[in-house]
Amino acid sequence: MTIFSWRNLHSIFLATFFFLALGLATAYAQKKESGVLQQDKGKFSVMLDGKKIGQEEFEIAPAGAGWLARGTTAIKSESGETKVTGNLTLQPDGSPIAYDWTSQTDKSNSAHIIFANGIAKITLEMQGTRPYEQSLTFGVPLVAVLDNNLYHQYAVLARIYDWKKGGQQQLPVLIPQDMTPGTITLEASGTASSGGKTYEGLRVTTSDLEIDLLLDANHKLMRLEVPSAKVSVVRE
Repeated sequence: MTIFSWRNLHSIFLATFFFLALGLATAYAQKKESGVLQQDKGKFSVMLDGKKIGQEEFEIAPAGAGWLARGTTAIKSESGETKVTGNLTLQPDGSPIAYDWTSQTDKSNSAHIIFANGIAKITLEMQGTRPYEQSLTFGVPLVAVLDNNLYHQYAVLARIYDWKKGGQQQLPVLIPQDMTPGTITLEASGTASSGGKTYEGLRVTTSDLEIDLLLDANHKLMRLEVPSAKVSVVRE
């Protein structure tokens, strides 16, 4: 008695191939959906010349089909306290969808930004003035959002960097509170030591600054250093 015929073997082969292909497609879809971002939550101390001048509380977490990176920083100076809040909605690959920020000193200012088709549409509201609208064209969807005094956004940047590719990588950047577009260069800088601990380094270069990000083995931001400004941001 014949247990398997060529027809049966052919049917089994097709079924096996189908389930294998389905499994690969599912794995690819899951990888694409999970993207490059990493869930994180914590606090950073902001140091100027070795003295603490502020603190940031932040969280980066999934939100619907995308991610939400939000943080609030309070900075004290001789002129008083400045409080800044930012909420950045992202695609799984780190591309921005929308961004809202508020800044409170003696006045309250805020803005809402929508990113679509490589264009950032900004609505700025400054206390005592009418809303102001402006559009900035980047031409690509992947834009780094790095706002003033919101350092958790550098944690997002460390995930956007393609570590497998390595080398210098350039990204368009927007500094929302200044409404300033530009370009940054990212480059892995090897191992670095600080405070008796060893980290993996990522250097961020702008037109006028060099910023060193110190990361753990999972590329989570632990410290940020701006040597020329004597600024350090340290995870608590």
